[in-house]
Amino acid sequence: MGLFQFRVMPFGLCNAPATFQRLMENALRGLTFKGCLVYLDDIIVYGRTEEEHLERLEGVLSRLQSVGLKIKPEKCQLMRQSVRYLGHIVTQHVTTDDIE
Repeated sequence: MGLFQFRVMPFGLCNAPATFQRLMENALRGLTFKGCLVYLDDIIVYGRTEEEHLERLEGVLSRLQSVGLKIKPEKCQLMRQSVRYLGHIVTQHVTTDDIE
């Protein structure tokens, strides 16, 4: 029958989340905790100034492209003062629980 290779991560494999997390950590190595955080397919990019944020965002997007990962623009939230991330609402000054 030949060889087969997945083009996307299939559902149901017991190690899929850990494998995907490792992929994302390797893809963004050197950028995490220096301008971005990643948990599975949730990436948050941060900066003290708009210029710094844009520079870091460009770095993350460039890195994702260079390793062949794609994003869906309609799922992205760009240039936000606050974001919902992993059950929290994160702003520049405070992180609170997201009650929704």
